Amino acid sequence: VQLQASGGGLVQAGGSLRLSCAASGRTFTGYCMGWFRQAPGKERDFVACITYPAGRTYYAESVKGRFTISRDDAKNMGYLQMNNLKPEDTGIYYCAASPFYGKDYSKTAQEYDTWGQGTLVTVSS
Repeated sequence: VQLQASGGGLVQAGGSLRLSCAASGRTFTGYCMGWFRQAPGKERDFVACITYPAGRTYYAESVKGRFTISRDDAKNMGYLQMNNLKPEDTGIYYCAASPFYGKDYSKTAQEYDTWGQGTLVTVSS
């Protein structure tokens, strides 16, 4: 599986952006497609994940109620709708995917085996 993220940009606080993640290549069942973000000088942090095929969603506490993760299986696309953006949401956003066994997902970046390139999101105050 190959992933390609897009949709980042510059937005004012309170604004919205939608990130996209295009998946290509062989797919597999029982995986989670997720988003991580990395601010300058900081670690890559979990944002959200959606499982396949069940579609269960998981979010970091900091984005609950503001971000929505979804996917379009017909198009092999994943999305992250980000509303009410805050300056602390600034960072490079990466889409990632991995199969998991015995659990739906992980908040640990090292446990994901497939990554797309990042897309920069900048939220100005």
